[in-house]
Amino acid sequence: MVKLRLMRMGKTKQPTYRVVAADSRSPRDGRFIEIVGSYAPRQEENKVVLKAERVAHWLGEGAQPTDRVRRLLVGAGILEGAPVREAPVAAVAGPAKKAK
Repeated sequence: MVKLRLMRMGKTKQPTYRVVAADSRSPRDGRFIEIVGSYAPRQEENKVVLKAERVAHWLGEGAQPTDRVRRLLVGAGILEGAPVREAPVAAVAGPAKKAK
C-alpha cells in the first residue's frame, strides 16, 4: 500500500519534512517513490509547498495520507473535509475509590 507521509530532513532540533509517496513497509526516512512537497514547521506560518497535481494523482491511485499529511492537505485545500483532530487530553482523575 502506498502512503503519503512525512520524511524528516534538516539539522538536529531544526526539522523540515518532505511529503513523499512511499510504500507503507519502508522506513520513515528510507526509500520512497516520489517527493510531492515539503513542510517547514519552524518557519513563520508553517510553510507548506505541495505539487497539487501529483498529490491528486497519488490519491487517485489509492494512496492513503497519514494523519499529519491529511491535515496539511485539508489546510492547502487539496482535500475536503475536517482535518483529523489531535489526540484527546487525558481525563482528570476523580476522587479515589474506597477499598473494600
